[in-house]
Amino acid sequence: MSDRTVRVDTTSQVPPYEQIRAQLAALIRTGRLTEGERLPTVRQLAADLGLAPGTVARAYRELEAVELIRTRRGAGTRVAALPPGPQAHDAPQLGTLARDFTSAARALGADTEDILTAVRNALNSEPAADSGAGGHRTTEASVKVTGVSRRREAQA
Repeated sequence: MSDRTVRVDTTSQVPPYEQIRAQLAALIRTGRLTEGERLPTVRQLAADLGLAPGTVARAYRELEAVELIRTRRGAGTRVAALPPGPQAHDAPQLGTLARDFTSAARALGADTEDILTAVRNALNSEPAADSGAGGHRTTEASVKVTGVSRRREAQA
């Protein structure tokens, strides 16, 4: 996965708009998307991810509500300046991700120690590419300064 890729797992219990919101928020908060960078249009990102435009629009509205992005007619949607000071993490989203990971790991036959080892290894290394295992249908799009690449992948 590129460091500026948005992925949507259509089999996850997390709604697609929330997956998009959380991933874009993380890209912004970690500086991988910087102030002033233009995000793809709602229609473009929706098309690249194979989703309804309303799904992406909801994610964008929620990002605007917390002032991570701003949309202006004629200027598009751009990353806003981060407020000064330490940033709080999204505890509910973190909990949801942990539950999703734990459920998927248990479905693979992992026990608690295997899961903890996998998390420790992930924290101490670069993110590995998704192998597509587990029967999840995932779409992804690379967020670029000028928009989203036309490449779309669906993993069986």
